[in-house]
Amino acid sequence: MEIKYSLDDLYLFWHVCRAGSFSKAAELLQMPVSTLSRRVSRLEQDLDLRLLHRDAHRLQLTSAGEQYLQRCGPLFNELGQVSASLDQEARDASGLIRITAPVGVTRYWLGEMLNRFLQQYPAIDIDLMLSNNNLDMVANQIDLAIRVGDPGLDNWIARPLMDFGFILCAASQRPQWQALSHPRELDQQPLVAVSPIINWDLETTDGQQHYRVLPAANTRVRVNDYDIATTAVKNGLGIGLLPCWLALPAIRRGELVRVLPQWLGLRRQSCLLYRDRDHQPYRLRLLIDFLLQQAQQEPTLEEWLEH
Repeated sequence: MEIKYSLDDLYLFWHVCRAGSFSKAAELLQMPVSTLSRRVSRLEQDLDLRLLHRDAHRLQLTSAGEQYLQRCGPLFNELGQVSASLDQEARDASGLIRITAPVGVTRYWLGEMLNRFLQQYPAIDIDLMLSNNNLDMVANQIDLAIRVGDPGLDNWIARPLMDFGFILCAASQRPQWQALSHPRELDQQPLVAVSPIINWDLETTDGQQHYRVLPAANTRVRVNDYDIATTAVKNGLGIGLLPCWLALPAIRRGELVRVLPQWLGLRRQSCLLYRDRDHQPYRLRLLIDFLLQQAQQEPTLEEWLEH
């Protein structure tokens, strides 16, 4: 059934009934009494019903007006509660945030940062979905994603978070691989590759030379997790292009050695991905600002290599 009257006018009628007069309702609504009276009269015309008896001293509901008030009153009360709840959500540091992030980034950095954030804001909850594949943000009702490389979504906001550096490594018990002099020789060596990265794009430390390795038939292990790939490299299964945060501690422990140390993997940038810049829940704004601030304190690739 088509509604032939304005719900806004019905809302004004409800306010008049609650206030007990047009003047009090107009004051609460911050609108002229004449406008308010005209809108209620229009509602009566649209309904073809008299809702109010008016005189100079009081208002009195008609039988039809009483029925409309009884039916619409609870609806507008509930809408008011919903509006208050949404307003509180926009202003309070509370509620649930749904996040998706790669496994490696979470183990290395994000997990600890989220723990610190939750300790700081005890009324905020987090639902964290780990995946090295790009989940459907809408279907999974994701509020915030961390992605490495191409974010893959044009209609979402991407904020740079931090860069990840990569170095070529091999097991310390495989000294023959340390004698390589150029990346082209990697085509003849067993490799440990990490999905979804297809190519190894390398450059010299001075940035003057570039070379692309295509791990293919010589790939002994392909896995979608850097921790597993690092373990495979440690066990001597092949040469791997590993993130500095995993490789350098293992090098200091004597488990790995660098291969072709004058070559580096191209840095990969991570980013925060979210839907809306202007109409975010307060809890989400807090988390975004927190992560961006913490990322600024992370060591650069040069600092990683120096230590």
